[in-house]
Amino acid sequence: MPERLATFRGEVRCERAASVPGLILSGNTLEAPGEPTALAFSGYAPPDLPATLADAVIEHVGGPQYRISAPAGSWQVSASAVHLHREIAAQFYAAIPPRRAPWMKRLFWRAVLGLGASRAGLALLKALRR
Repeated sequence: MPERLATFRGEVRCERAASVPGLILSGNTLEAPGEPTALAFSGYAPPDLPATLADAVIEHVGGPQYRISAPAGSWQVSASAVHLHREIAAQFYAAIPPRRAPWMKRLFWRAVLGLGASRAGLALLKALRR
């Protein structure tokens, strides 16, 4: 029984490695919407696989065999390993509150911007710069 690895929705980019066996499928998946996903195969891409697909389903058929199914057709890939990567940086950094600037830095910039707000302050800053 085939095991489903990923269900891509929308456009899926198919990138072939130039000199080594490798194929990377990237796009958005049904399993993790909003997280760009890349599925990397350590194997050669089928020669008739197009550069882009739509609504592709990737299944592990058994052993080193994987099937890429899309409305445009079906392709078999033989790969020694497959790696699934989901980009979660946006969600990770959204969960962490931003760090507050150190008080000395805040005081320095408040003073510089305060001086820069007047002609006398600008003259003083210009004199200090020399």
